[in-house]
Amino acid sequence: MAATIKTLVAMEEGVDPGMLQASLPDGGDVQIVGIVEGLEQSWEVLQETPTDMLVIACNGDSDRALFLIDGSVKQRPERPVLVMYTGSPNGFVRRVFEAGADDIVAMPQDPDSVRFAIEKALARRFGTQGGVGIATAPMICILGPKGGTGKTLTTCNLAVSLAERGSRVAIVDLDLQFGDVGLSLGLAPDRTIYDLIKSGGTLDAEKLDGYLLTHESGVRLLSAPIRPDHASAITVPFLRDVYAVLRSSFDVVLVDTPPGFSPEVIATIDSATNICMVGMLDTLSLKNTKLGLETLDLMGFDPARVKLVLNRADSRVGITADDVLAIVGRKPDVTVPSDRDIPRTVNEGTPISMSKPRSEAAGAFRALAQSYAVSGANGKPGEKRQRRIFKRKQAA
Repeated sequence: MAATIKTLVAMEEGVDPGMLQASLPDGGDVQIVGIVEGLEQSWEVLQETPTDMLVIACNGDSDRALFLIDGSVKQRPERPVLVMYTGSPNGFVRRVFEAGADDIVAMPQDPDSVRFAIEKALARRFGTQGGVGIATAPMICILGPKGGTGKTLTTCNLAVSLAERGSRVAIVDLDLQFGDVGLSLGLAPDRTIYDLIKSGGTLDAEKLDGYLLTHESGVRLLSAPIRPDHASAITVPFLRDVYAVLRSSFDVVLVDTPPGFSPEVIATIDSATNICMVGMLDTLSLKNTKLGLETLDLMGFDPARVKLVLNRADSRVGITADDVLAIVGRKPDVTVPSDRDIPRTVNEGTPISMSKPRSEAAGAFRALAQSYAVSGANGKPGEKRQRRIFKRKQAA
């Protein structure tokens, strides 16, 4: 962890500035780079000010604070957010964590307690091996609103193709009820994400490594629970911790998701740097793919970071490339042709990228991996507004 944690404080109207300043740590490893008066004005400051940490001071149950948390997490998933509030929470705590904040404390507060909360949030984001100034790996969310489109097939072959390029790859099987990434890779799920969360204690890279299965390609897998009733034990805050630790330990993280936009999937999208939307060449799948893309747009996800993969793209079902464009509204970035060997390789637990590397399907997955060779996260600057910033008053 760096010697100084550059922290920006966003203060909602109505919060007592004196109480806030008395609660903030003074010096040491936490440097308050500025306090922004007004949450709406804070977004522009975040674009202009290098920060390692965002602290939001607000009144209890503040929708403006939730909006700022959500925007900050989407802009920079690696930057922790701490919320300080006054008044009664009235369910606000749950909403804060659902929005993506790392911790929440009540004011007035002892400065040492706030310092500890900042350091703890930072450690949770990056894991014990991470720290401020260390770039986190890209995380690709494999998405598909309709089941049976080949999300797991795409995840496994993309992972193997990335590993062949020399990347250290981790997969999280987020289909918590019926996940079968392990089966597709020929791995016995003797350790799962359920076992990890039930182990208790602090989550760090060393501990997480003990629950990752290893594929012959070098790809590591955090397997889904073996029983559907275990799914309810996996919480959104826990998933955020898992993602943070994996992204500090690997070159790229893939998350294979179930159909739909469950809270776990939404949290994964919020944490992801890239989306890989998977569809098939049939009208139902294409319709749902279009709805999925529209949902991502409503969530504010950058369309430039969404790739569209079309499986069984050469099937003769009466749908042309022009029809795909008309229905979905964009051309696929990668088309994977039908291959009679794909079902066999899935049954054998060996991705076609390994068993038939010269096949057209394997070539399509390699092309997808190539497209992710350079990946990052773009933020969207907010609308410019007048704002007031003031520094901490120095002791005489």
